[in-house]
Amino acid sequence: MKKVKDFFQDDGPLANIIAGYKVREPQVELAQAVAKAIENKSALIAEAGTGTGKTFAYLIPALLSKKKVIISTGTKNLQEQLYSKDLPLIKNAVDKTQDTALLKGRANYLCIHRLRLNGGEHMRLEKETLNEYSIIKKWSLTTQSGDISEVSSLPDNAKVIPLVTSTVDNCLGKDCSDYQDCYLMKARKKAMEADVIVVNHHLFFADLALKESGFGELIPEVDLIVFDEAHLIPDIASEYFGEAISSRQLDDLLNDLSKQQRVSLKDADQIQQVADKTRQLIADLRLAFEQDPKRGDWDEALEKRNLLPLMSNIDGQLTQLLSVLNVHSGRDKDIDQYAEKLLGLAETFKRLMQTKTPDVSYWYETTRKHIVLHITPLSIAEKFRKIVEKSDAAWVFTSATLSVNGSFDHYQQLMGLEKASHLEMGSPFNYDSQAMLCVPRYLPEPNDRKMSTHLVEIAIRLIDASKGRIFLLFTSHHMMREVARRVREQTEHKILVQGESTKTSILSRFKAEPETALFATGAFWEGVDVKGDALLCVLIDKLPFASPDDPLLQARIKDCRNKGGNPFASIQIPQAVITLKQGAGRLIRDSEDKGVLVICDNRLLTKQYGQTFVASLPDMRRTRSIDKVCDFLKDISI
Repeated sequence: MKKVKDFFQDDGPLANIIAGYKVREPQVELAQAVAKAIENKSALIAEAGTGTGKTFAYLIPALLSKKKVIISTGTKNLQEQLYSKDLPLIKNAVDKTQDTALLKGRANYLCIHRLRLNGGEHMRLEKETLNEYSIIKKWSLTTQSGDISEVSSLPDNAKVIPLVTSTVDNCLGKDCSDYQDCYLMKARKKAMEADVIVVNHHLFFADLALKESGFGELIPEVDLIVFDEAHLIPDIASEYFGEAISSRQLDDLLNDLSKQQRVSLKDADQIQQVADKTRQLIADLRLAFEQDPKRGDWDEALEKRNLLPLMSNIDGQLTQLLSVLNVHSGRDKDIDQYAEKLLGLAETFKRLMQTKTPDVSYWYETTRKHIVLHITPLSIAEKFRKIVEKSDAAWVFTSATLSVNGSFDHYQQLMGLEKASHLEMGSPFNYDSQAMLCVPRYLPEPNDRKMSTHLVEIAIRLIDASKGRIFLLFTSHHMMREVARRVREQTEHKILVQGESTKTSILSRFKAEPETALFATGAFWEGVDVKGDALLCVLIDKLPFASPDDPLLQARIKDCRNKGGNPFASIQIPQAVITLKQGAGRLIRDSEDKGVLVICDNRLLTKQYGQTFVASLPDMRRTRSIDKVCDFLKDISI
């Protein structure tokens, strides 16, 4: 503990590597709490307000402990930053000999087998995809890591990527002829041998779910597990502790099966015939729903859309295909692997025809071309509690947004961490002098038709006063597009709108082009860091309650009511508070920043629960006057 504290002193190692370093007591306190958790092999929940420096607060005791460590981040971008920037800096100050590794999910690594498998399909590829394939093929001759992100000329959503990377369903594992040269296996082997492994939450829980089934060994046994951006874990863990099957997943597997049959079992045409018929029926399942993407209750859809006959037909075709594959068992190891994967998907498919299992939610979501069917547990608490208690490691959960009105009860109950110690570290920033909170007067109710007109008027005034340096965050795409369209007609400032380009591109333009306003929804509520004068104002259109027609939320609300609880107080308000804190956290990112948070929802003042939201926000100066807000913005935008 003393070694950790000394590291942060004015004359300590951290001061030697950071210019202008100043001791931040909240950071030291958090670091000591992490060190104590490591020493006691216990669980710690720590909320660290913006500016605390939580990354160094857990990295330093983690590296000083000389233990084996996993650090899991909320996003791949944060994962890259942590591994490439923060970790090397601290490693050089603590112990340069400690071995570190960055591990991504399998979809990030080139699959040599699939590159070759799809190489013979040139005539079937669109021109754009064929060009992308050529770029990948050329890069594959020189890459050492096989990490697709090295190919900077490819967009994130390039159509070729699923063709040259593997999934759990189409990976051949140890039976693959390219197993010894597999980039994923090399990355995994390096991670298994490293002292510090940096992953992301999706990868961590994907492997944890596989371990629970007795298959996965991706994440080795460790002494310390740190979750950064830990507020994201409940939803991600629910996804991986449940089951899901998509039309795309089945289509890709059947397509791969047909390709392999044409290569290695040319006398087994029946495989392709049955596979093609199955693919057509799966396409019919998607066509049974509207074209526009939506989510819904799967049990309800089965009945209202009369889908059981179609589901039975698909089930019958899958059974027939498995029988045909069984006849050819042992003739080709790749086809045997596909048959094994198909068997697992067929079993999940059967479970989706029997929707009466308690404590789970059956729901669906559609995209333009595909449908995903989910079986999701309503609570992960019991399962995750057992994992933590069974483990011999220390567990640290940290984020800027874990508490609700000073309490961690909501998060602890969600995660089954009732026995964990917890710590709330306020931000070192002086919000009272740096920031202002405004709930404008004379607002209609949030769902009133006149609301968009009020938002347009307020937005134009704020954009002009801040000279465009503003985030306008919305809870719905429809309202975002409507307000952005009308504001564009009435202002000369540049307007950027989420969806009109990639998130990375839009954020880069916002930072690079002065006097630019950014309209966005959920993707920009968190994980976005704009320091200094580039961002002076954040407008939030209304309190971010989850959509009431979200099927998983509906199931949790129903379950809570059945158990005698109050779902609004115990589920909906805490979730909305944490989301609001994330959105508000975009405003003040540095000790020199100044700005205004405008929340256009009078429920903050008219409803009793509004005080829970206000009490969970930083202690800013308050006003209801847009005139005062504009004066403040004009003063700080000079």
